[in-house]
Amino acid sequence: MTAQMTTAQSPAQSAAQAGAMAGAEVRDRIAAHVIGRERELDLVLAAVAAGRDVILEGPPGTSKSTLLRAITAEWGIPLVFVEGNADLTPARLVGHHNPARVLREDYSPDNFVDGPLLSAMRSGGFLYIEEFNRAPEDTLNTLLTALAERQIAVPRVGLIAAEPTFRVIASMNPYDNVGTTRLSTSVHDRLCRLAIGYQDAEAERGIVALRAPLPAEEFPPLLASRLTSDAVALTRATREHPDIRQGSSVRGAIDLVLIAGQLLRMHGLSGLSGNLDGHAEPGEPAEDAYRQVVFDAMVVALSGRIHLDETVEDTPEEVLRQIWEDHFVLLQAVAAPG
Repeated sequence: MTAQMTTAQSPAQSAAQAGAMAGAEVRDRIAAHVIGRERELDLVLAAVAAGRDVILEGPPGTSKSTLLRAITAEWGIPLVFVEGNADLTPARLVGHHNPARVLREDYSPDNFVDGPLLSAMRSGGFLYIEEFNRAPEDTLNTLLTALAERQIAVPRVGLIAAEPTFRVIASMNPYDNVGTTRLSTSVHDRLCRLAIGYQDAEAERGIVALRAPLPAEEFPPLLASRLTSDAVALTRATREHPDIRQGSSVRGAIDLVLIAGQLLRMHGLSGLSGNLDGHAEPGEPAEDAYRQVVFDAMVVALSGRIHLDETVEDTPEEVLRQIWEDHFVLLQAVAAPG
């Protein structure tokens, strides 16, 4: 496998290519696959179309990978995933020679096995490094040449030049500092940055409705709509509770709806009727059954996704019970007339 050099583009060629990558029609087609991320999509698309590498800073479950999948699918290039951790050595990132073939044939470019970095460079794909600040410092430094020069010299292989669409996209969780390393100024200087927070409630309800649809022939529309709204509200409440250091992403709400749907079906309650408009009083059989199902689904879907403050003595289940009571009892009592 020989290294292939790519010729430099003129400013006019680069501008034309960027226009083709980020024109209005391209943007609209990508946006059709993303919910509630119009501004972030515009900014990320503009940055990568301009040839920039980007670090996306935000908690898990905020559509970072969804954005990148939509962009790379539209551009027709691969998205190469790699997880940043202590095991991501420079050799794992760049690649290695096949030991068996080295014994038979000695070192040669033909028996080199590309790692994620070289795979992305040769194919013109996006190298997406999750938990970027968990990777060892020497591994991050290996990226510097690829980021700055768009090429990398590999011993016994040669100089590998990246295709024009090659980009490095990194992600970091600002709420989790355990096991992370401080990024050097040199790395920061070569990356654009975009902070991505949680979406608003309406967007998250749209995501849950898309990712966790309940069969209309089994679940009345009122029940499905309320379950989606309650799941999103309860999940969002985990991000604001004083005892919780980091709450759940929208993935928790998706799982809550899917698990609650199975529980309702399992107990013959999927056709649950009665006053389910959110103002029913406790004690009504249908309402009590619904509320209990939601709590049971919460325990399974959310207890492993919330991270309590170190000073809190309550269990995750007890904190979730507080959130459940606040949502179904306290908030509804406050909203009740009179």
